[in-house]
Amino acid sequence: MKKYISIIFVFGFLFFFQSFSAQDTDSKTVDALVNSQEFTFHAERANPTNYDVIRVMNSMPNSTATRILDLNGDYTIEIKNNVLDVVLPYFGRSFKANYGGDNSYRFTSKDFTVNKSQNKKGKWIIKIKPNDVNNVDEIIIEVYKNGKAFTSMRSNDRQPISYDGYISKNEETTPKQP
Repeated sequence: MKKYISIIFVFGFLFFFQSFSAQDTDSKTVDALVNSQEFTFHAERANPTNYDVIRVMNSMPNSTATRILDLNGDYTIEIKNNVLDVVLPYFGRSFKANYGGDNSYRFTSKDFTVNKSQNKKGKWIIKIKPNDVNNVDEIIIEVYKNGKAFTSMRSNDRQPISYDGYISKNEETTPKQP
């Protein structure tokens, strides 16, 4: 009997800390953020589709056989005041030479279209098409009721990549005093 009590205690302990680690948001807040079209997607993991990248990741010591890269930087997609600001890393094959060494997605767009729809279960699908950026064709953000989000980037000159993360309200910036 003591064995069962200790097992239940361990599972309860793990469940208790799991609930604190999740970045869950209520569905009304998520709906308000998506409808306002002013929110920030925070990328927590990158999911490359290039098998060369996956093979290199799997050949590293103490690596798992997954193709997920944990991101520990401030990688975001921010929609604010009709401006799309994207800062995301890229892991994969590029079909066009980039003369600068930086292969990531870093751009600001002021001319873009947003199409959004919601399914019966409450999941939002937001399709963003930047018109003033040459290499990005479409950004698709799937937002779930709890605030978790899945983003995929489709480019003209690179293999696709996706990101897992969550959405939140944009951070308020205070203007600098002279």
